[in-house]
Amino acid sequence: MRKAQVILGALLFASVPAWPASFDCLIEPTQAVEIGSPVSGLLDKVYVARGDKVQKGQPIATLESQAEQAAADLARYKSQRTGPTMTAESKTEFSKRKFQRRMLMAVEEFIPTQERDDAEAEYKLALAELQVAKEDKEMAQIEYKHQSGLLALRTIRSPFNGVVADQLLYPGEVLEPSGSKKTILKLAQLDPLRVHVILPMAAFRKVNLGMTAQVYPEMPIGGSHSAKVKIVDKLIDAASGTFAAFLEMPNPTLTIPAGAKCRAEFPITLEGKPRAGPGAGTKDAH
Repeated sequence: MRKAQVILGALLFASVPAWPASFDCLIEPTQAVEIGSPVSGLLDKVYVARGDKVQKGQPIATLESQAEQAAADLARYKSQRTGPTMTAESKTEFSKRKFQRRMLMAVEEFIPTQERDDAEAEYKLALAELQVAKEDKEMAQIEYKHQSGLLALRTIRSPFNGVVADQLLYPGEVLEPSGSKKTILKLAQLDPLRVHVILPMAAFRKVNLGMTAQVYPEMPIGGSHSAKVKIVDKLIDAASGTFAAFLEMPNPTLTIPAGAKCRAEFPITLEGKPRAGPGAGTKDAH
């Protein structure tokens, strides 16, 4: 009798279905940044508005830059000048020929040695002037790069593909990187999205990097979306006995908004009682 009870209990335990674990989660932007400028200045133009899509590298705002543009143009002109170098080269070539003739004449004792030495000194001086002209040209090219870099700082570009979440400054306002007016726009990256999941200690070492989970946004968004685990915390919160995991969820059409609550369903089972799937209010299969 005892043996039969043991066998019956084992059969009942084996018949319990393996339910996937489902947990509350929050859909977040992959990153959200405040866009400003490293330099102060008068905000000239803002090319995007709240809700607009932006591409990485796209100009989204500019500061007033007439003085910086003029300085860059002047530096470019100086870097392209060829007159001083051509003059120095011509003078060097003439001095070289003159020195060679004086040296031959001095060997034949047609001229005093002093004239040969003077011609040699003139040639060496011309070589030094040519070197100075070349160095001045190189310095002008470096100065042009410097001024171009300063001018480029007056154009603010998007650091990633995303959307404009908010606009805080408008044309005509003064931008102060170290003051209160330092943020022009707020940008959010919505493709991919980041899914923030709080997991119990029982799921530790069961949720691993690269694991695929199903995410069910709350209604009326709904739908079932695949997401991969990208980050798993190595620390457990002692007070709550939980840890966090972050999933990456593709959102190429931007139809899933950030900030929505969701349920994340993992292909694991937890010891104890089985966990039910996502509630009827969140699951809405495509």
